[in-house]
Amino acid sequence: MPTLEWIGKDKVVNHHQEVPYRVLERQYSYDEAGQHAEDNGSENMIIHGDNLEALKALLPRYEGKVKCIYIDPPYNTGNEGWVYNDNVNDPKIKRWLGEVVGKEGEDLSRHDKWLCMMYPRLKLLQRLLAEDGAIFISIDDVEFYNLRLICNEIFGDHNFIATIIWRKNYAPKGTAKHFSEDHDYILVYGKSAEQWIPHKMPRTEKQNKAYKNPDNDPRGLWRPNNLAARNFYSKGTYSITCPSGRVIKGPPAGSYWRVSEEKFWEMDRDGRIWWGKDGNNVPAPKIFLSEVADGVVPQTFWSYEEVGHTQDAKKEIKTIFTGETPFDTPKPVRLIERILQIASDPDSIILDSFAGSGTTAHAVLNMNKADGGNRKFILVETMDYADSITAERVKRVIDGYGEDKKAVEGTGGNFSYYELGLVLLLPNGNLNEEVGPQKIREYVYYMETKEPLPAEQPTDEPYFMGLCRNTAYYFYYERESVTTLDHAFLATVQTKAEGYTIYADLCAIPQETLRKHNITFKKIPRDIARL
Repeated sequence: MPTLEWIGKDKVVNHHQEVPYRVLERQYSYDEAGQHAEDNGSENMIIHGDNLEALKALLPRYEGKVKCIYIDPPYNTGNEGWVYNDNVNDPKIKRWLGEVVGKEGEDLSRHDKWLCMMYPRLKLLQRLLAEDGAIFISIDDVEFYNLRLICNEIFGDHNFIATIIWRKNYAPKGTAKHFSEDHDYILVYGKSAEQWIPHKMPRTEKQNKAYKNPDNDPRGLWRPNNLAARNFYSKGTYSITCPSGRVIKGPPAGSYWRVSEEKFWEMDRDGRIWWGKDGNNVPAPKIFLSEVADGVVPQTFWSYEEVGHTQDAKKEIKTIFTGETPFDTPKPVRLIERILQIASDPDSIILDSFAGSGTTAHAVLNMNKADGGNRKFILVETMDYADSITAERVKRVIDGYGEDKKAVEGTGGNFSYYELGLVLLLPNGNLNEEVGPQKIREYVYYMETKEPLPAEQPTDEPYFMGLCRNTAYYFYYERESVTTLDHAFLATVQTKAEGYTIYADLCAIPQETLRKHNITFKKIPRDIARL
């Protein structure tokens, strides 16, 4: 498989493993009661902070669990005057490149920088994606081919699903130098393309209008299909005699009947062939509306009539923010809703790690209101407007927005707002005790089991974390004192299991005894694995 090389690649291909694990600190929660300090238990998250570190922070809870990812990363067009800086010369990216790539980064081209920024983020997104999930990535011509190549490398070219073309403009741009660029691309990859099954799109009235019933078929409305096709079919060259006596010697030149002669006459006996009112037409197989009512297979061209255009998106955000336009490049809500219709279930987790103005959360809330679903959104926004624009939009969507005829009823719903917190493991390998024991336990349990720490913890076994695959896990940790795995501690163990993994500062039990009772001792902090 061809791979893409660029300056700095060797520094970033494994950088996702070196990113420090930071805890997430909830700042406030929001629901129909407004904003408050109390935790409302919402599974919807808006996270402010470097999206690379935020994605790492999500792994213990969400690795392999996200059904649908949509991202709208910088297109790298060179425009630097927007609120959303569409260029990797952004000071934060420059600082990150200096730390990761080093002095070599001074020689990077704009495209090198973009690839260095995207690669480790895509690596973590791939880990978060469920086996039956898919990622949708908006992009334009500037980085399309580079993105396709690194996605092939990260997701596997066999997991490429499609390139969607979205016609984003409804009128040509008179200021265009060469061509008016009227479309964007949306690249689609699956974690496993074989396991990803898209939902069909609901049928439209326009599509249904083609179905009639001129012969009063008891099976209901139908439309004629073409019997001939261009694909070669060895059994598709026979002659047909119409009810009127007309003989059709064979299919049109360069084409073949799409079914065998035996199958054709079987369909005719079942009333599935239309010969025309006088029985003299070229036969046409019937397609019954009742047999295609489950929907339409998604197509790769999306018109603005179906999913909106950029002007729609600007009008939406202007209405939400009462006449202001605080974000220059939003996506229309209908575009994200189309993605969610295809790629999510009513209880799916949806992630957007380049959240921008929060359109993805808006689409999730709309769909939940429409069908009573319980989709969850996770938004990550690096820029400082994460609260003032991203979260603020979501608040207004929940509550309702607009005035008079433009008023839009609130969707209801909730979320919690987070900042990236402290690093859990310090560079010297020690635990950062300022993090607190609960978040340390969550991390340790995930590293052992690749499962989230159970929400309910027993009160009579304070050091017990959980039972996974018949192994009981204990984290015997006290901030102010040294803990020792000894017979006194073992006497407190109540959970029955085939094996035990116990973390402590010291161990006073001989190795032979530990083996005899299937106990694995792990020393704090030496044996705590790094994510």
